[in-house]
Amino acid sequence: MSISAAMVKELREKTGAGMMDCKAALAETNGDMEAAIDWLRKKGIAKADKKSGRTAAEGLIGVASSGNKAVAVEINSETDFVARNEAFQALVREVAQVALTTDGTIDAVSAASHPTSGKSVVDTIKDAVATIGENLQLRRSAQLEVGEGVVATYVHNQAADGLGKLGVLVAIESTGDKAALTAFGRQVAMHVAATNPLSLSESEIDPAVVEREKAIFSDQARQSGKPENIIEKMVEGRLRKFYEEVVLLKQNFVINPDLTVEKALKDAEKDFGAPAKIVAFSRLALGEGIEREASDFAAEVAAAAGKK
Repeated sequence: MSISAAMVKELREKTGAGMMDCKAALAETNGDMEAAIDWLRKKGIAKADKKSGRTAAEGLIGVASSGNKAVAVEINSETDFVARNEAFQALVREVAQVALTTDGTIDAVSAASHPTSGKSVVDTIKDAVATIGENLQLRRSAQLEVGEGVVATYVHNQAADGLGKLGVLVAIESTGDKAALTAFGRQVAMHVAATNPLSLSESEIDPAVVEREKAIFSDQARQSGKPENIIEKMVEGRLRKFYEEVVLLKQNFVINPDLTVEKALKDAEKDFGAPAKIVAFSRLALGEGIEREASDFAAEVAAAAGKK
């Protein structure tokens, strides 16, 4: 197939590889973007599978908590101007509070009754379109709850209390001191915001992701010309390193890089006064995975002003 300049540009943004390398990768993989990323990684040209080319939609993440439960919701808008609109901020905050009364699934939150309008959340958001003047959408929600312990929260790029561009929940089970647990949990939530781990533990990583990494590591190791038994050990070592990079409990704690998150939790138990276990985390980044048409700033302003 024909490889366009836009495709080469997208691959460069996602991998940091050179233009000619990206063009060669796309040619070798018949324009398949994911396969091209793998091709570059196997050649040692792209070092990571973290794609920086994702386009973020606008809006806000709302976070709310009560007792041993916390929720995060994402409501998208068309422009960033709306995120600074007090009416929109109030709407996101209210929806987060409503989400606390549900099981946290998007269907349950959408169908729940909004206390002010008396309508469902989804219908209340539709009504807000007319007053706010932009298309709005409740896109995602997440909820964590523990029987005993805390669910700590953190909001990054905060626009107002409990509202921002990224929200993190961290659930810790323990009978220990709630204040100490909450303080440590917030640090872990900040860590999650910074590192974006794939999973809590090794066993929770998608097997398909592990197999993909093993295939890439194996291909890289074979290029060394070493025998299969050595290659196998090389792959095992690289897989251990992969887990250390993407598994929350195995990552170096950003608050104290000399410790893993797992070790930092163990050390903090003396402050809690009881054993503790991180049982879950959730991270919602605004617009993650959404693609939209790129436009220049002048065009956005003109569109917002209703000009053609």
